[in-house]
Amino acid sequence: MSAAPLAAARAGTAVLLRLALRRDRVLIPLWVAVNALMVLSMPHTLQSLYPTPADRAGLVRQLAANPSLRALIGPVSGDSLGALTAWRVGVYAGAVAAVTGLLVVVRHTRDEEESGRQELVVSGAVGRRAPLTAALLTAAVANGAVALLITAGLAGQGAAGALALGLGVAGVGAVFATTAAVMAQLTESARAARALTAAVLGAAFALRAAGDATTGSGAGGAGGGASVLTWLSPLGWLENLRPFAGERWWVLGLFAAATAGLARLAHLLAGRRDLGMSFLPTRPGPARGRLGTAGALAWRLQRGSLLGWGTGFLLAGVVFGAMADGAAELVGDNERTREIFQRMGGRSGLTDAFLASMTQILGLVAALYVVSAVLRLSGEEGSGRAEPVLAAAVGRVRWAAGHLVIAFGGSVLLMLLAGLGLAAGYGRQTGPVLGACLVQVAAVWVVGGVAVLLHGLLPRGAVAAWGVAGAVLLVGWIGPALDLPRTVLDLSPYGHLPKLPGGELGWGPVAVLLGVAAVLVGGGLAGGRRRDLTG
Repeated sequence: MSAAPLAAARAGTAVLLRLALRRDRVLIPLWVAVNALMVLSMPHTLQSLYPTPADRAGLVRQLAANPSLRALIGPVSGDSLGALTAWRVGVYAGAVAAVTGLLVVVRHTRDEEESGRQELVVSGAVGRRAPLTAALLTAAVANGAVALLITAGLAGQGAAGALALGLGVAGVGAVFATTAAVMAQLTESARAARALTAAVLGAAFALRAAGDATTGSGAGGAGGGASVLTWLSPLGWLENLRPFAGERWWVLGLFAAATAGLARLAHLLAGRRDLGMSFLPTRPGPARGRLGTAGALAWRLQRGSLLGWGTGFLLAGVVFGAMADGAAELVGDNERTREIFQRMGGRSGLTDAFLASMTQILGLVAALYVVSAVLRLSGEEGSGRAEPVLAAAVGRVRWAAGHLVIAFGGSVLLMLLAGLGLAAGYGRQTGPVLGACLVQVAAVWVVGGVAVLLHGLLPRGAVAAWGVAGAVLLVGWIGPALDLPRTVLDLSPYGHLPKLPGGELGWGPVAVLLGVAAVLVGGGLAGGRRRDLTG
């Protein structure tokens, strides 16, 4: 394409970029802050856990002999605080950047097409490819902010390593932002675009985990060469960049090449389809099976998502359960690490505290599922699909209840599958482990109740439910490691749950949380009955 047609195709990009940044003025800063805080808090935590070089060298030796931890977190490339920080949170920071990128890009591309807003936008003096370009630039702003914060915050551990880690995390985010852009062209719905991109991210994590489990510590260093499987994953590229351990700057070229190639492919696909159309055709009707009720329709819309989440929870439970026996060996005589596990999981014993900590982490992640399932109501409203359903003999409460049964019942199923996986991986205590997982449901439902309340009372601000879920995840995940005050930890509903297995089951806090969830859901349903539909 010559210069003039190319410029015309992207006319209006700057205006759309400003609009996207304005619309995401809460979403992007929140996700960036969560990601940056997770990374920047780690050196302090590691310093308190392993204060001497000998302690850190001992940790590296233990990790080299623990394939389960290498699969979960990755191999460690050095024993400095910077290298241990990159090991402990690098992969997960990259995953958070990837999720941020896919949410931003799909929100400003396929979501806009589904709602009909993009048709109005492109009817003006806006180029055909301007919306896609603006969406990718918005994701680039988020990735750049993360890279800048990580580089500045970790510069004291080594400027080169901090820059490498920051650029690596941003690189992972850029790869998956452009992957989402491709999926948004291939599929006809935003939900499918998010699901396919998330599936690619899950596959990348699985490839990295499988590769790391078969290699020793050092990702290509003295401890062993990196597996081919690790090199097939962008998350593996971040590991092999080796921040704070003899940086391999050429690995950044992999991120740049993948990002440029995927962005080019997305723009080519965008130029070869009509607005609202896709390359992967949707299945024609009539649908098989009965769709005579609002609940049956909700099940059909959400069953694929629930299947994917359920598979992930089952596999995660197996991995965490297999790690339980090695928890005591890894902690050893480190009292600070023992205290962190006990703050998260109770004081009944290190293995029980580890299992309780893992059940809480799974419960925190389950809150993300329940928010996404509840906000499907907002998606149905905004796209206009809810209006013809409600035009029939279906009340608003009945329609919403169909989705809420899937959201809240699905969270129970996820925790049940996680418990079965934990029990299978651990090999014993099936009953206590299942009970520990199911107790988490009370806190999950509170977060889901907040999402219902926001949808009912502030439908255009319902996306703030993701902020609530992110804040709860941040407090529950790194709060104990930072030794936050009890009053701060108690702001999260998870802070009031009994520490199981091993602890004493107190039904009072669980009943209160369930009551709070019921009030929030009731308020959201009542508000939804009294307002106009959004569109």
